[in-house]
Amino acid sequence: MFVRKKCVAMILAGGQGSRLGALTKYRAKPAVPYGGKYKIIDFPLSNCIHSGLDTVGVLTQYEPLELNSYIGTGAPWDLDNITGGAFVLPPYMKYERGEWYSGTANAIYQNIYFIDRYQPEYLLVLSGDHIYKMDYNEMIDFHEENGADATIAVIEVPLEEASRFGIMHTDEKMHIVDFEEKPKNPKGNLASMGVYLFSWEKLKKYLICEDQQKSADDFGHDIIPGMLAKGDNLFAFPFQGYWKDVGTVESLWEANMELLSEHPALDLFDSGWRIFSRNPNKPPHFVADGARVKNSIVSEGCYIYGKVENSILFPGVVVEKNATVRDSIVMQETRIMEKSKVIKSILDEEVVIEKNCVIGGKEDITVVGTFVTIKEGTVLPPGKKVNPKDQTSTQVCGGVV
Repeated sequence: MFVRKKCVAMILAGGQGSRLGALTKYRAKPAVPYGGKYKIIDFPLSNCIHSGLDTVGVLTQYEPLELNSYIGTGAPWDLDNITGGAFVLPPYMKYERGEWYSGTANAIYQNIYFIDRYQPEYLLVLSGDHIYKMDYNEMIDFHEENGADATIAVIEVPLEEASRFGIMHTDEKMHIVDFEEKPKNPKGNLASMGVYLFSWEKLKKYLICEDQQKSADDFGHDIIPGMLAKGDNLFAFPFQGYWKDVGTVESLWEANMELLSEHPALDLFDSGWRIFSRNPNKPPHFVADGARVKNSIVSEGCYIYGKVENSILFPGVVVEKNATVRDSIVMQETRIMEKSKVIKSILDEEVVIEKNCVIGGKEDITVVGTFVTIKEGTVLPPGKKVNPKDQTSTQVCGGVV
């Protein structure tokens, strides 16, 4: 028996994140590490539980293993209750046929049966690859007050970046009168955050088309324009706060570096709105006599014998004597050996930097993928990208690359 829910949340977490390059070769974008101990998926999951939404479907597709194992039963986010919980929902073979998710709306369409079990009044559709804190109850209240069929969370972005987003045009009451999906020449800068709230019965009619129950593929290309064309009641919910789409290496690096400012826009130390994650259960970090750590986030299980400055270190990182890490992100279980320098770089999980290497510089961001060993004396110039290897083989780079 399933308990009826006012609102069910569905997190779209199957994205490849190809612009992140080496960092998403073997993981989906929502599984990318962030901030020293988190993954991007932690933010929508934490927002849901803080907002009292205890039934969450997580739709996976591209490289799902790491994300699936990370979410598990949903216990770190208190999403393992008997009347709801976190449910990983990959594409699956049905009686008639099986198919991949062909778009954001199609992914919801293929899981109509899951949603209908809870008979929700509303469906909240979230992107799994954005960093932000948001109380979804405020959006639900706004939706109800306006008698909306759909409400889309929006945020103002610089006009020069607006072509990356769906752009909303509204009247003074935030009623949506026009919509542009990633326009080449945007006429406004009110960008969709990828947070949609629908009255479920209304949305279901659009998902189930008359043409042999063929689904519309995408919210931005199909559902939203279709609802506007038919005169449905669509509103934009203005969001005031930190929101970051970390879709590129540069934006991911910037989002991490912003945490190191004296008063970061995203406060991870806010006890009133904690971001929950799966704890690695490691001992406290250790800083040796003679080591130097300045303006950095150092996670549990790290051993610091060298110099770390303006950097973020994930659990289990080792920085050996006379090694230097500056302006960099170093992910879990990576080792930087003696007399090596890592500058303005992102090192993925379980990387080994052998002795006397120089990784990166002051210009473009250097990226080293997971399970890569950089041989002694190697120089990787700024902007160099080294692709990862799978766990069955370790890539070894050497020389001046």
